[in-house]
This record gives sequence, structure tokens and C-alpha cells, in this order.
Amino acid sequence: MSSRSIYTDDCLLFLEELRHNNDRAWFAENKERYEASVREPSLRLIEAIGPRLEKLSPFFPAVPKRVGGSLMRIHRDTRFAKDKTPYKTNVGIHFRHEVGKDVHAPGFYVHIEPERCFVGAGCWRPASPALLAIRRKIDDEPTRWKRARDAKAFRENYQLEGESLKTAPRDFAKDHPMIDDLRRKDFIGLSPLAESDVTSPDLVSTIIARFRAARSLMQFLCESACVPF
Repeated sequence: MSSRSIYTDDCLLFLEELRHNNDRAWFAENKERYEASVREPSLRLIEAIGPRLEKLSPFFPAVPKRVGGSLMRIHRDTRFAKDKTPYKTNVGIHFRHEVGKDVHAPGFYVHIEPERCFVGAGCWRPASPALLAIRRKIDDEPTRWKRARDAKAFRENYQLEGESLKTAPRDFAKDHPMIDDLRRKDFIGLSPLAESDVTSPDLVSTIIARFRAARSLMQFLCESACVPF
């Protein structure tokens, strides 16, 4: 356990100010502050998490690169968005499965944003073949799914979130005993963090403990995708 915090209070303060000044001129004026308070600490966090995450599972690499690694870009893709603000107002860190190429693969996630900090685990908006594979595994092994979903450690730390279909998915009966889970479009658990957790010297230990608590869910999702955990 380190006696020093990775993030200072200025990380969340910077993100809050960015929310109210989301334009390129303000960001350019505060670029050095962004580097010192947000990006560089985030890269240190990824580096610190790496060896401990590898002990939980060696298939979720932690890549502390400025571009193309575990740290998600702060620049928003506004090409097809109504909201043209250029910057995200959060830190997003994604430890995706090594076989995954995008944010929809099974993975662990850390989200840092004023008044909305959390750890995530699971699959967010998986592509149709992966989503069907999860549904079929729930259909084939409902007891296994319920054990994963209702595991004590998971339930004590996480809430399953995300969108669901309004009706039964194709090829599944409307009165299926697992219909509420089969209707899910996301299989993602979210575990809230306090802002004080973010600036605590124990942040890495807290995150790894939350990742461990999601082991049952992640094992089930990886099995559905026929990838190792």
C-alpha cells in the first residue's frame, strides 16, 4: 500500500471546470494542468493496477500508453453527434479482454467523474453474435448464471445496469423463466466509488477488490464468448 495518493483533488476539480468550459480554447490554456492532474496520474494508476490484475486474470492487459492503451481518449467523436462539445468530462479506463478490439468486449472499467465515480465489470452493448451467445448460455445453464449473478461478493458491491428489450428476444419464449435476464442488451455491473476513494492512497486496492468481486460474472461472460478467464 502506498502512502501517497495517485490523484489529487485537482483531478475532479479540473473535470468539473471542463464541464462548464468545454471548448478548445479553455482546454488549450489548461493543457498542462490536464497532463499533471488527469492524464499522467491515470497512466500511473493503470501501471499500478497491471500486476495485481494479472494475478486475478492474465487475459485483461493493463496498457499505460498515452494513446491506444487502457486510457480512453478525452476527445469526443462528434462526427455524428448532436452534442458537439469536443471533450469528455470524465476519465475512462478500460481493461478489455486481450481478444477484444473495442469497448464492447468483456472487460473491467474505471470511471472517474465529479459526482459519478464507479468501477464496472462485464460486457457493455455486445455485438449481436456475442449477445446471442450470452443469452444461449443463460438458457442452457440458468443455474450457473444465477450463481454468477447472485454471488454474494458481486451482489454486495455491484448492481446490474444497462438497457433491455421491451419484449422477448427472437427465438426465446415470452414466458421463459429467465426472460428478465434474456431481455438484457447490456451485461454490465456497476459499483460506485466515493470521490474520497479516488484521492485515497488505497485506490488501487479498492479497485482490485471490486474487480475480484466481479469474478463470477466475468467468468460466465468469458465462457459464453469461448475465451479464457
